[in-house]
Amino acid sequence: MAEYFVGDIQGCYEELSRLLEQVRFDPSQDTLWSCGDLVARGPDSLGVLRLFRQLGSAGRTVLGNHDLHLLAVAAGLKRVKPKDRQQALLAAPDLPELLHWLRQQPLLVNFPAQQLLLSHAGLPPHWSLETALRRAQAVCETLQGEHYLDFIGQMYGEKPDEDRPGVGPLEQQVYTVNALTRMRFLHPDGRLDFACKTGPETALGLVPWYRYPGHRLLSSHRIVFGHWAALDGRCDHPNGRALDTGCCWGGNLTFWRAEDERRFTQPSLGL
Repeated sequence: MAEYFVGDIQGCYEELSRLLEQVRFDPSQDTLWSCGDLVARGPDSLGVLRLFRQLGSAGRTVLGNHDLHLLAVAAGLKRVKPKDRQQALLAAPDLPELLHWLRQQPLLVNFPAQQLLLSHAGLPPHWSLETALRRAQAVCETLQGEHYLDFIGQMYGEKPDEDRPGVGPLEQQVYTVNALTRMRFLHPDGRLDFACKTGPETALGLVPWYRYPGHRLLSSHRIVFGHWAALDGRCDHPNGRALDTGCCWGGNLTFWRAEDERRFTQPSLGL
């Protein structure tokens, strides 16, 4: 019985299938946890979504920014991007069921026995565990609600980039989405930066979220995250576990096994 975590799949179905074979994944005993971004850029987002849905409790994910964007595109709130290669997915007869399944997925998962947290992009340095779980749950309830598209339509933008006290639920939830699904760098004053996507070595004046001084949750928990292909799976904080190794960009797809911290990789097939 093993728990595997996988970095950003982004439609790379064949690479995912080969990794499942490599580790001899058994859905009756094992669990596969995705860091989010199941869809976009790779050739078979439809196959990836169908696989996770069919796995039931053996296939779990947190929501990434591309997963949320799919909800907006499917509703006509955003234009289809040809580079996302989602035409087959958007034309699929089971699209409504797949989108409904996606909306039920969390933004954050807590593994108390392992002192481990799973988020697509990471966690803000000033949040406590209670705050993180409460804020993520509030967004999930909105996404699962009848009027979720009202929120999706207002979710985009570079603001808010800071977690201001006393704001309304909408602004608070948009910040939560920005932090949990889009965060890479922070400004020295703690504001989110959305522009820089390079590695830490070339980002002058910015701080990787996991290096921010006094990060509360990294002092007590391992944090598993994806979203940042430029890191190529490397995080220099002892409690950070970066898993996005850029499969859809010609890199690798990576599994991380929690029990022994072993990594398994499958090079991109470039399909």
